[in-house]
Parts: sequence; structure tokens; C-alpha cells
Amino acid sequence: MTSAKERRNEKSKTPFLRRDGVRSVIASLICILGGLVVGLIVLVILAVFNENIPVGEAFRGVFTLLSGPFSAGNLNDALFQAGNMFFQATPLIMTGLSVALAFKTGLFNIGAPGQYLMGAMGSLLVALSIPSTVVPAWIIWILALLTGIILGALWGCIPGFFKAKFNVNEVIVCIMTNWIAANIVSWVFFAADDLFINYDETKVNFIRKTATNGISTWTLGLDKVFGGSYMDISIFLACIIAVALYILINKTTFGYELRACGFNKNASRYAGMNEKRNIVLSMAIAGALAACGAAFWCLNGAQDFKWDTYQTLPADGFNGIPAALLASNNPIGVIFSAIFLKYLGVGGSNMAALTSFNEYVSPLIVAVIIYFAGASKLIKDILARRKVTVENTKDTRYAPEPVPSADPPKIEMLSAEEDRPPQEPAEERRDEE
Repeated sequence: MTSAKERRNEKSKTPFLRRDGVRSVIASLICILGGLVVGLIVLVILAVFNENIPVGEAFRGVFTLLSGPFSAGNLNDALFQAGNMFFQATPLIMTGLSVALAFKTGLFNIGAPGQYLMGAMGSLLVALSIPSTVVPAWIIWILALLTGIILGALWGCIPGFFKAKFNVNEVIVCIMTNWIAANIVSWVFFAADDLFINYDETKVNFIRKTATNGISTWTLGLDKVFGGSYMDISIFLACIIAVALYILINKTTFGYELRACGFNKNASRYAGMNEKRNIVLSMAIAGALAACGAAFWCLNGAQDFKWDTYQTLPADGFNGIPAALLASNNPIGVIFSAIFLKYLGVGGSNMAALTSFNEYVSPLIVAVIIYFAGASKLIKDILARRKVTVENTKDTRYAPEPVPSADPPKIEMLSAEEDRPPQEPAEERRDEE
């Protein structure tokens, strides 16, 4: 059995371009580049068919999109947009982690929007119900966060249970639980009425901000550093959770069982693993992660939450899918993919304000990149096959063995003289006689 040191040595000897992480990064970059190229083509076509837009404006639009918050007018505006970008990326990181974990177990968690809503409801109910004059605000914050996480985990257990017990497709159950959660949230806040709805600011479609109860996530001065934005420490908490999830998946026995269940459920059961338990736990953890993202958003203290959700689902719940795909389901990569998607969103908003293109163009380009992200796994597999083929042609160890000929072997027949045993010369025999 190889030791950890030997495995590290073997990994270090692996060619750089054949490493799995490197292939994942290359596949993601190809997806991003492909989406940008298609987006540029779309902008050029729009400029060609619109006489009021010069063709050069298309290149300016792509440059503005890629500049993100740096395309703002001045430094203070750039810092403000960057701070909001990091804050808005926090729930997207958590839903991306939720989808990535489920993918690792061979499941497709399209139920992140419903889990997100349950987490938002649980955190808001606790944060706005317990008076901060009686209980310290930091304790209420922790209780609200834990309540949202628990509700999201329980909601994630539902598709996991039906998948493990009855082998019902998790996608169908997740879609149903999404809309059930949307109606439950609407019913709960409608029944509570003036206890939670923001009548003070005449925002009757939204819940009161948690800051009205003295509950808000600690900023540690980050909001002032980033130009008075909404940034707080939740982005760092999300990064810590992502690192912890990476360790759980790749460095623990439980994570190995989850990945084994994703590779082959029947083989993992044959190896003595409880695949049904792993499926339920995987979906429960996925639900907890999505709900945690919603709690981070709602507990910021300055954010509104729309309570009448029976007709809509949160976009970050679905956007977690491309965030996970673009990162090849790597928890560390989800951090960068989620921030990148929000980065493009900020650049798209600036493109609508600074160029001749309207606000509908930037979401189109982001959507193209998201569609390309769905092909990242395919690109990664193609790169893996190509590199293995090239290495096999260069390495003699992989040279094909000679194929035996179908013709029967040729047998050389000896002549009568050659077949006769050697004899002594006649003169020597006469001398001996």
C-alpha cells in the first residue's frame, strides 16, 4: 500500500498538462473565451444592422464587459461596485457549492432555489422575531443563520429520500419542492402580515430589513473601504466553507464514500458502503449550503427580501448550476467562477450605461458563457483523450505489440544431403582399418 509521500511524489512526476486540475482550468478558460467570441460576433451583427451603432462600438462593448467594476467613472465608483460584487457573489458561491456537492454524488440538485427560499424564511423569522433588546444581537444572528441552514437541510432531504428509497428521479422532486417552498414562504409571511412586511418604507412586497431589529452581519470596516458598499464578512465565511467542503470531499473517508457513490452506486454498495444514506446526506448538505447563502444575503441588514415568491424563484438558485459547471465541480474553483460571473454582470451594467448597446445585450453574453460552461466537462474529456493519445505515441511502453501473421509459418525442408549426418572422409576410414 503506497504512503502519502509516495503518492505525492507520483503526482509531482505527472506531466503538468496531464493533471486533472490543469485540464479543468483549461476547459473553463476555453468556455469563457468561446462565450466572449460569440458575444463579440453578436455585438458586431447588431452594429452592422443598426446604422446608429458603429462597428467599433462592439469592441468597446466587449472591453467594457471585461473591465467589470474597473470600467466605472472613478476610483470611488469602482470600489463601490467591487464591494457590491463580492457581496452579491456570496450567495452564488453557496448555491454553486450546493450543486457541486450533489454532482460529486451523482445527483443533479436543481432544487437549490427552493432550499434557498427556506433558508431565507428561517433566518428572517428568527432575526425579526427575537427582540435584540432582550437577547444580544450576535446570538440572534447565529440562531438565525443556524435556523436557515437547518430548514434548508431538511428541505434537501426530501429529494434525497425519494431518490434513495424509491429511486425517483431527483430532478422531478426538486422541481416540485421548489414551487412548494415558494408557496410556503408566501403563505407564512402573508399570514404574519404586519409582523414582517415592510410597511414602514411602503415596500409591501418586501420583508423588513434585519437592521430594523439591530441584526446585521459584521462589516469590520469593509463597507467603508469599498466606497460605502454593502460588503461584509460573509464573503470570507463562504470561502472558508468552500475550503472546508474541499477537504471533506477529497481528504476524508466520508467524502470518499460520497464520490464513490457518484461514480457507481452499485459498486459502492458492494464495497460495503451505505449508498442510500450517502444520497440523503449529500442532498441534506447541499440544501444546507444553498440555505446558508440565502441567510448570508438576508442577514446583511440592508437587503430586502421579496416575500410573495409563489410566482418566481431566486435567480441565484439556478445560477449556481453554471457556477459549478464552470468550476468543474471543484469547491475552490466555485469561488472564482461565482465571482467571475458577478464580475461580468457588473461589466454588463456598465456596458449598457457607457456604450450604445442596451441593457439586454450583457445578459445575453453572460448567458452564452453559461451555455459554454455546460460543455466544460466535454472539453475536459477531449483534452484528456488527446493528451493520452499524444503521450502513448511518444512512449515506447505503449507501443502496440506485433500482430502475428495469419499465414502458417514457413518450414524450411532440408535436402537429402543436408539431412544426412556428417561422415568422416573415406581416406581416414581406410587408414584406421
